[in-house]
This record gives sequence, C-alpha cells and structure tokens, in this order.
Amino acid sequence: MQHTSQFHLRLAAQDDLPALNALIEASVRRLQANDYTPRQIDGALGTVLGVDTQLIRDGTYFVAETVGRLPLLVGCGGWSRRRTLFGADCGPGRLPELLDPALDSARIRAIFVHPDFARQGLGSLILSTVEDAARQAGFHRFEMGSTLTGVPLYALRGYVEIERIAVPLGNGEALPVVKMAKIVT
Repeated sequence: MQHTSQFHLRLAAQDDLPALNALIEASVRRLQANDYTPRQIDGALGTVLGVDTQLIRDGTYFVAETVGRLPLLVGCGGWSRRRTLFGADCGPGRLPELLDPALDSARIRAIFVHPDFARQGLGSLILSTVEDAARQAGFHRFEMGSTLTGVPLYALRGYVEIERIAVPLGNGEALPVVKMAKIVT
C-alpha cells in the first residue's frame, strides 16, 4: 500500500465503517459548505455522499491514516469495476454489473479528506493510489461523479467535465454532481 512520511494507505475493512461515516460527514459539512446549501448537504449525506460497502467487499476502497503511535483515519477513496458512478449503499442509480476494462471506464469513487488534513496532498495521494489500482486491473479510462468542491483538483489531475447532473434528494432538494472522465495512456 502507499506510504508517505505523513500518511499510510491501506484497504478499508468493514470495521472502518463508523470512522468512515464520521470522516465523510465532517468532510462534507466543512469542505463542501461553500458549494452546497445545508439542505443539500443534509439530503445528500448517506445517499449520494457516503460509503458504498460494495467497494469494501470488492477490495477497491482505501483508507488513509496518519503515521504515528495512534493512527487517525483522515481520508478515503476508491475505484470500482461496477457500473455505479457514485453514491452510498442506499444511493440512487445502483448498477452492480461488472465493467469490461477493454470497453469501459473504471469508476473513481467516494474520495473524502478530513477537513483538518485538507490541502496537504492527501486527496492527490488517494487519487493516484486508486488510479494505479484500477490500471493494475486493466483499466485505462476513468469516470467519476465529482462534487463541485472536487472539480478543481480533478481538473488539475487531467479529468475533463462531461456533463452536469442534478441528483434528486429525498428532502426535495437536488445535488449538482459533475461527471468527469480521464484517459490514461
């Protein structure tokens, strides 16, 4: 797994779920507050924005921990060989069918960083790790459903906007999500 002097990445386990849910909520509430309203955030947490445990079962979801005596879970993210573009376990548009690396794009999924560790290169480290893992599985194209907050990072990393999607939320709001893609040679 990836390791820097500050962070260690490893595959996520079911035991990580409580910490992952807390991390994602903290990340969304603080880092995405300038791009989404409180009602959008409340409606999206746990459905559009959250953990997809299928990724953990598939062995394609990573957690980032601080290096030290008491490691803290400070980031997460993964990729998928399944058709679902984004969303948590009970999110919209669940498509469990497997993708063909020769024809389809791997899905980059659910990258979140704890706000206290933002802008330290952790999001880029997670993205590089999941892209490398997807490449090792034979994929050379990637797609994602990015939050508005994530678009600048992904654009810097070679992703281009394909379309904007307004995802209906259970509370009557809609969450803008940006479908982005990247081809790796």
